Parts: sequence; C-alpha cells; structure tokens
Amino acid sequence: MIRIAAAAAHFGRDLDFDLRRIAKLISDARQAGVALLVLPDAALGGYLADLRRPDPEALPPALPADDPLLLRVAALAGEMVVCLGYCEAAGADRYNAAVCVSGDGVLGRHRKVHLPAGEAVAYAAGDRFAAFDTPVGRLGMMIDYDKTFPESARALALDGAEILACLSAWPTSVTNRAPRMAQDRQARLFDLYDRARAAENQVVLASANQTGTLGGMRFLGQAKVVGPGGDVLARTWAKAGLAVAEIDVGAEVARARRVLGHLRERRPDAYGTAR
Repeated sequence: MIRIAAAAAHFGRDLDFDLRRIAKLISDARQAGVALLVLPDAALGGYLADLRRPDPEALPPALPADDPLLLRVAALAGEMVVCLGYCEAAGADRYNAAVCVSGDGVLGRHRKVHLPAGEAVAYAAGDRFAAFDTPVGRLGMMIDYDKTFPESARALALDGAEILACLSAWPTSVTNRAPRMAQDRQARLFDLYDRARAAENQVVLASANQTGTLGGMRFLGQAKVVGPGGDVLARTWAKAGLAVAEIDVGAEVARARRVLGHLRERRPDAYGTAR
C-alpha cells in the first residue's frame, strides 16, 4: 500500500514564493505518509495570464532542465517521489514541461504534446509520451490539454504505466464563464477526463491543478486521486489542499483487469489509422 497525493495550490511568477509553497506541500505530504506527490503544472513560475492572447513580454520564467531550483525540489523530496511543472528553456524554444524527482535526482520528464491555440504562441510542442520506473511503480505524466486526448493516456498505459500523473493549470471557461464554478463547462470536462482516462486504461490517476487567479485566468482546483475503475478516491473540490488516497496500485490494477482487460483486448487491426 502507498499513499498518493494530488495538490491543488496557487503558483505565480515569484520563484522564491513558489519554492516555499512547494516545500510546504512536500512537508504536509510527508506528515501524511505520502510516497507520491503530484503538484500542478507551472508550479515554478506560474502559468499564462491570458490564454487567448499571451503577452510575449509576460511569459513564465524559462528554466533549463538542470536548473538549481529543480535540484532543490529534488533535495526537498528526499524519499518521496514528486512531480511538478515548469517552463523549460531549450535553446531558442520554450516548453510547458514536467519533471519527476526524488532525492536521488530526476526520474522522468515530459514536454506537453497537445497545445491549445493560445499556448502555441508561447511554447513549442513535445513529441512523445513515455513511462518510466520510480520507487512507487511505473509512472507516466501528462500536462493539461494532453488528457483531453485518449491517445495520451493510452500510450502511457501501453508503455507499462500503472500510475498517471496529470499536472494542470486548468482554468474555468475563458469564453463562456458560468456564474458558479460547479456549473462551468471546463469544470465538468476536467472531472470527466480524469475519471475516463483512469477507467479506460484501468490505471490509478493523480490529477493536480492550480487554484486562484492569474491575470484573466481563474483556476479550478479539483485535485483528485482516481482508482482504476474510474472511482474518485480523494478530492479537494475547488479548495487548495491535498487529495490523499491510500492504495495498493498493483493489486487494484490487477483486480480491475482480471475479467475485462482493456489493454489486452484491444483490436488495433480494426482501428485503421486510429491506432
């Protein structure tokens, strides 16, 4: 059995503030006996302030893949596995990126593959989904819009991931904001995608998200841990905090796949180009 936590928290442009908040969340998770902590997208540097017309002069700070701040998070993680998002600088390109670390260093990386229209102005796109081994099991990462596409989670599950870490800075609708967050279209979709991606691949999914506001963006929160049957094991709703669930990942994934094994019962020969 391990404890998995998904965080709902606010992060902005002040990197010192962000690092202090990450340290507090890691400390809280450690006190709760957590082995895997998933933090939101853009936990270092914050997300875009305007998704429709990003200001090129007000983008999140871009950090190299070996930036000392990332190494400090790894040191803070210690025995824990921690996933967090940041803006990665790679030559002339910037990526919306995620890194998975422990006290032993970097365990895995991901660059967001699917970019909504506004993000394409600010970031280059990643080009792959790959699972990797960690002390808590084989894990894969997705960022924000990646989880809208079933192929993202399916590719990671086919690569052996039994845990999916979904890091988001997912806002309420920017075109048709509802008077109450519970009625917002994006709130419904965020929850739907989390549960569907877990159930269709029969994996455990930890979904972290930002809270609060940045510029014209209002973030949903709704961090949660979802079991391989699509059942929500823990959630924060719209509040900041940690959704913590204790689960035997291997046993629960095996139980879900015992009779109906979605991955082994695939028929790629019947899917044509949709493989």
